[in-house]
Amino acid sequence: MQRIRLRYTKRGRLRFTSHRDFQRAFERALRRAEVPMAYSAGFTPHPKVSYANAAPTGTGSEAEYLEIALTARRDPQTLRELLDESLPDGLDIVDAVEARTSGLADRLTASVWELRLDGVDPADAGKAVDAFNAAELVEVQRTTKNGLRNFDARAAVVHLETTQSETADRPTDQPCAILRLVVRHVTPAVRPDDVLSGLRAVADLAPPVPAAVTRLAQGLLDEETGTVTDPLAPDREASEAGSTAAPTAAAKAPV
Repeated sequence: MQRIRLRYTKRGRLRFTSHRDFQRAFERALRRAEVPMAYSAGFTPHPKVSYANAAPTGTGSEAEYLEIALTARRDPQTLRELLDESLPDGLDIVDAVEARTSGLADRLTASVWELRLDGVDPADAGKAVDAFNAAELVEVQRTTKNGLRNFDARAAVVHLETTQSETADRPTDQPCAILRLVVRHVTPAVRPDDVLSGLRAVADLAPPVPAAVTRLAQGLLDEETGTVTDPLAPDREASEAGSTAAPTAAAKAPV
C-alpha cells in the first residue's frame, strides 16, 4: 500500500464550500482520475482518505492537507495533475509527496492567517493590534454545541501585525486593513473570528463588513522564530534521500 500526502487550496467562491462538500467533490475526483484507492472494510466501504485540520466554512486557504492510501503505486506529481484536472477551479491540488514519515497531523501545530478588513482604516487596525498584543488576557465568547463558552483568545496568538495583502479575493477601493496572524492549534481552537472578537473587546474595532479570511500556511511552529514550517518537507527530504541512496547501493551490489 502506498500513501500520498496532498496540499490543496480553497480559493475565491469555493471558500464557501463546507468540509463535507469538499469530501464529496474529492471522492468524485478520485473516481474520475481512476485512482487505485484502498477502501475500508465493513458493509459500507469508503476510500481511505485522512483529512487534517480543515479550515472553517467561509474561509479561504492555501494550505489544506490530506492523505490517501493506494493499492498500486503511482507517481505523486502525475497523480496531483490528474486530481487537479478533476476538481473545479478554486479547489486546486498544488503539492503531492509520497508519505515517507509518520505523524502528518502532529506536524500541524500552527497556522498563518490573513484577515482582510474592508472599510477599516489601517491606522485604527494598528492601534487595535497594539492593544491586543499588550493584553495578558483577552476573553471572548463563542457558541458551541454545549452552549456559550468563555475562553482566552490571547494565549494562542504567537504573532499579530498589520501588513500588505498577498491575496486578492476581494479587491476594493475603500479603506482596507490587512492583518497577519500566527496562531497555535490549541484546545479549544482559537480561530480568526475569535481574534476579531478580541480586537473588538480590547479596542472596539468592528469592521463594517465580514472579514475575508485566508489561511496562508499551516505546519510545525518554530518556537524560536515564530515561523510555520512546511509539513511535507520531511517526506520530500526522505524521498530525495532514498532516491540518491538507491544508485549507491546498486553500485556496491555483488556481481
